[in-house]
Amino acid sequence: MALGCKDRCVNRSAYEPFLVPMAGTHRDLLAWQEAMKLVASVYRATLSYPQDERYGLVSQTRRAAVSIPANIAEGAGRNSTRELLQYLGIATASLAELETEVELAIMLQFLPKDTLMLREVHRVGRLLTALRDSIEHKAEHDLA
Repeated sequence: MALGCKDRCVNRSAYEPFLVPMAGTHRDLLAWQEAMKLVASVYRATLSYPQDERYGLVSQTRRAAVSIPANIAEGAGRNSTRELLQYLGIATASLAELETEVELAIMLQFLPKDTLMLREVHRVGRLLTALRDSIEHKAEHDLA
């Protein structure tokens, strides 16, 4: 069923998995679930980095990865849509940082060029974008 909107119509069923659950928690969000899988991938991959990167790229990469689901969770636990969107923006920025660090690890040959981690990063990015879009759309719809 399409929702009425000013400039475009959105098929609600396409956005359903990304909406913040009314009775659920951040754990119900696909973006959070996939971000958690990404963190596990990052931790496994960084185990093979050179020992002298332990306090450098390993630490920075892990912190950026953990920040993504942590900010999704914190935003979902806040009291307003505005705060949730702010934390999703922070999660998106952390994802961009992580992508940069993965690209650097590839350049330094700590990771193979065909690493699946980049695909995971891009998937989480698409999910975050869809989540932000669906929340903004829901907020607009609720105001109408």
